[in-house]
Amino acid sequence: MKKVNVVILVLLAVAFLIIIQRNLLSLSDFLHKEITHTGAILPFEAELSPDLRVEMERQGDEISVVMTAAEERLGAAVAAMHSIYQNTKANVVFTIVTLNDTVEHLKAWLSVPQLKSIKYKMVLFKTEMLIGKIPKNHQMMDATKPLTFARYYLPLYLPEVEKAIYLDDDVIVQGDIKELYETSIKPGHAAAFSDDCDSASTKGIIRGAGTQNNYIGFLDFKKEAIRHLGMRANTCSFNPGVIVANLTEWRNVNITGQLEHWMELNTREDLYSKTLAESITAPPLLIVFYKRHSALDPLWHVRHLGVTGAGNRFSPQFVKAAKLLHWNGHYKPWGRTSSFLDVWDRWFIADPMEKFHPVRRHTGEKLD
Repeated sequence: MKKVNVVILVLLAVAFLIIIQRNLLSLSDFLHKEITHTGAILPFEAELSPDLRVEMERQGDEISVVMTAAEERLGAAVAAMHSIYQNTKANVVFTIVTLNDTVEHLKAWLSVPQLKSIKYKMVLFKTEMLIGKIPKNHQMMDATKPLTFARYYLPLYLPEVEKAIYLDDDVIVQGDIKELYETSIKPGHAAAFSDDCDSASTKGIIRGAGTQNNYIGFLDFKKEAIRHLGMRANTCSFNPGVIVANLTEWRNVNITGQLEHWMELNTREDLYSKTLAESITAPPLLIVFYKRHSALDPLWHVRHLGVTGAGNRFSPQFVKAAKLLHWNGHYKPWGRTSSFLDVWDRWFIADPMEKFHPVRRHTGEKLD
């Protein structure tokens, strides 16, 4: 009888262990399915790729940054985006305005390991929008220049966005772009710019024109259409290479339509000053935003690094402290004669298609 009881107990114990094992296996399968489906549970942090870890940190509202990408200057746009992305944990989304012949090249470049986590969308710029708005014989009508007018059409690229940043491609961002995005824009203003009188260190020397930082350098005040605006010729100008835009207000007052009006009028009446003969992008903006724009922190637009003598105008300490550097002017940091090339080189990433090569001074060698 005792042997029978022992056998029964053994069988019960075996049955119990089998049931427990099956339940544990079922629980394991259930947990595995939940992990796979939800992605919410990761057993080891070490299994996270660097890219995934970065993306998990970049939560929150999107910060829209609009840039242009011209084929001949593509390395500039890439370096600028790289500097922005690496100096912030904000959820930055780039809108890249380009031309059709640049799309595949840019896609390949943004697929390299250092850039593949960047969020972006591309928009093709319709050059036919400029027909009748730019003098036909103007030297600015070469292959890359139409993109300089992309900033006029910001709401078209971001129809659902209320606020955005526009940046020229010849910039490097050393601060957190979120700080620039949070620039306060006054009620009734559609944008914030950097006034050219905001700091003695940011006044530019324009070829043969001396210090040029007022409206008379851009507009011909002898023309009736300009005189009737009642603008003061000595009003401080601003630089449109960095714009923080309130797109809601921009749409409400039809900034784009106003800009196009002055473009068209210029083709008939030649309203722009000859002092800065190459600037046909800034004048309409100066008119439309006359005393109707907010100001940026000067350190968020340290400019004229591409102008002769910039190396003597700015100290290395000041350049290091600047939050955004702009090589506006004739001397670009992918050429051999610009100042502070080492700062730009830090963010440049070699072109995987080997079409774009910065050229360095003295040696004439291409930077790889």
